[in-house]
Amino acid sequence: MPLVTVKLIEGVFSEAQKAEMVERLTDAMVAVEGENMRPLTLVILEEVKGGDWAIGGERMTADQVKAIAAGERPT
Repeated sequence: MPLVTVKLIEGVFSEAQKAEMVERLTDAMVAVEGENMRPLTLVILEEVKGGDWAIGGERMTADQVKAIAAGERPT
């Protein structure tokens, strides 16, 4: 049975966005593996505390990610 795990910085995505991620990731897997596997396809969203996530040696927070998504330079 397939398992898709996604790690996210806590507080970046709304509940609606996370629900959409689960739906679309499940649909993507089912497109590959077949509709009969839908009931067995697991998607886990793991939220990581802001500051416990680093890119290029720089710690990232939810506010920084939101700034990037808005087209701003994070501080």
